Amino acid sequence: MNHSPLFTALKGNNISLKNRLAVAPMTRVTASEDGCASEKMKRYYASLARGGFGLIITEGIYIDRAWSQTYAFQAGLTSTAQVNAWREITDAVHRQEAAIFAQIQHAGALSQGNHYVTETVAPSAIRPKGEQMPFYRGEGQYPLPRELSDSEIEEIITNFADAAARAVHEAGFDGVEIHGANGYLLDQFFTEYSNLRTDRWGGDTAGRMTIGLEVIKAVRARLGADVPVGIRISQGKVNDFVHKWGKGVEDARVIFSLLEKSGVDFIHVTEYEAWEPAFADDERSLVELAHQYAPSLTLIANGALHDPGRAEEVMAMGADLIALGRGALANHDWPERVKADQPLNEFDRDILSPIADIKERELNQ
Repeated sequence: MNHSPLFTALKGNNISLKNRLAVAPMTRVTASEDGCASEKMKRYYASLARGGFGLIITEGIYIDRAWSQTYAFQAGLTSTAQVNAWREITDAVHRQEAAIFAQIQHAGALSQGNHYVTETVAPSAIRPKGEQMPFYRGEGQYPLPRELSDSEIEEIITNFADAAARAVHEAGFDGVEIHGANGYLLDQFFTEYSNLRTDRWGGDTAGRMTIGLEVIKAVRARLGADVPVGIRISQGKVNDFVHKWGKGVEDARVIFSLLEKSGVDFIHVTEYEAWEPAFADDERSLVELAHQYAPSLTLIANGALHDPGRAEEVMAMGADLIALGRGALANHDWPERVKADQPLNEFDRDILSPIADIKERELNQ
């Protein structure tokens, strides 16, 4: 496996990494109640870096003290104390010669544990599908959100930029991933059934992309041209796992073409199985569609790629980096094991129950 493309260096689009292996963002709710990253989190991220991953993308980090927090015991980037706690983690990861990007997130209607406010907000006043997730301390239906005003949307865009600046300039992160996936606020704007607006923030696919593009523009302006900035995109959501874009390949063309011109350096696509066709009437995967319509951008692929052969297959489809979730949880040293042709541990779902926090046994594997 030493000659696998997984272990070649990556240089381009402001990204320089020792290999093509990343840790995917995974919600672990192990911060303090007031949003400071913990010592256990530092050990967790340092362990993954020590295991040979070239890049670590953090769990989603909330961006303000208003409506962005998604889960209780989620970490934020809104205060000096929160920034300093993340600085300890970035320093620990850098000591292991890995890079670390902050994933910045706004919950929107899917908030189920906000330390600061009780109400939720969304593009439109529509109750989210599904129910809150008990392994993130949620219970019952999601609350009915309030529709955001134009000025509140502008404030959220500014808050994304503020959080990005704190992440890079104060907390020591190497880059930023904007969370535009999995049903959270930016994805709620992308999604036809959760965005019924008729103003500049709604309408057709391109119109519903407006807030995401404005967030990218604001973050890029704040960080400058040389800091890696990207966005995570998905079809499925934590509360609507099987969702597909309504116009199929045409939506993919619009979304990825707009992102290529948006100012990002990378797109991170996630599917349940990254190699499978994205739509029933087309054989191409979402990775292949992203590569076709945004060929100049670095492409990160995520989705059941813990088997090295599958990971190489998806790289052949156009992915530049492979992001592992369950595979990394089961094997903090996945890169070192695969390089040495050693067996991999199977994923233990009990790690995520009863609460999906970091377990001590993970840190001792």
